[in-house]
Amino acid sequence: MTVRAPVAAGGLLVLLVASVWLGVRFGSVDLSTAQVLGAFVGEGDEIPRTIVLHFRLPRVFLAMIVGGGLALAGATFQAVLRNPLAEPYILGISGGASVGAVAVLATGLAAASSWTLPLAAFAGALLAIGIVFRVATATGRAMDVRVLLLAGVVVGAFFSACIAFILSISDALVVQSAVLWIMGSVAVANWHDVAIAAVYTLPAGVLLLTMARPLNAMAIGEETAQYLGTDVERVKRLSLGVAALLTAAGVAVAGVIGFVGLVVPHAVRLVVGPDHRTLLPLSFLAGAAFLTLADVAARMVLAPTEVPIGVITAFVGVPLFLLLLRRSLTE
Repeated sequence: MTVRAPVAAGGLLVLLVASVWLGVRFGSVDLSTAQVLGAFVGEGDEIPRTIVLHFRLPRVFLAMIVGGGLALAGATFQAVLRNPLAEPYILGISGGASVGAVAVLATGLAAASSWTLPLAAFAGALLAIGIVFRVATATGRAMDVRVLLLAGVVVGAFFSACIAFILSISDALVVQSAVLWIMGSVAVANWHDVAIAAVYTLPAGVLLLTMARPLNAMAIGEETAQYLGTDVERVKRLSLGVAALLTAAGVAVAGVIGFVGLVVPHAVRLVVGPDHRTLLPLSFLAGAAFLTLADVAARMVLAPTEVPIGVITAFVGVPLFLLLLRRSLTE
């Protein structure tokens, strides 16, 4: 049963605020509530202030931006492809980004600058997007969605083979670093990473929000959307391109984090319905809260050892998605 959008939005805002507080409050170093509040107002000891302002707060903000971006991208892919099982990595984006990251780790270039690995991952993701889009439009002006999906699968498989080859000729330290990156993490987040993610994610997110009405038409069907006056090809190219760039930006700064873009939009759609004027912004809020809470769990489950955040999202996402899928099939 759907609920009103204001009620859902209010609940998600409360959840997001709570997740931010938990993300700042808990970690490997035990901080009291007074120490956290003191850090925000510039009081108290220097060590708690440093932990809160320079380690935990950037980590929370990065998780919010990446989680919101992945959920928004997932909702967009599901609308354009008219498939609730579509997710942000469907175009081989994760494979392309992983090849770029693994390549700079294997060659030692990642140690040269903090910019190197994110830029390499972003470039690899853009390469994957370019190849897939080129293949999908090779037969003419129209973008064939079926060809797009097949191209994404093939490109992803090719990049997976490239990753396997690079890792097979690399030493153990490179393999360990690459595997940890591929599993996703915001553990080493800083304000620089937050700025990079925000520069790409926030404008792209706003652009997707303005496309809610044509996406509503696209969700019905391309012929119907065309009849209602929607430029179908423009909407497909722009929305898929922006959503892909949104995903690439998240992967570049946080690695491959699965299930956020698949589960969150699906859950929000079951709660508030399929209207993208509501679905898109609420998916962003829900994705931000979900990944922030997943990061808190990643820190606390086996503390002081930290679990990769991608492992947490998979452990939570798989059973949650199965429950949502069962509910949607029985309604």
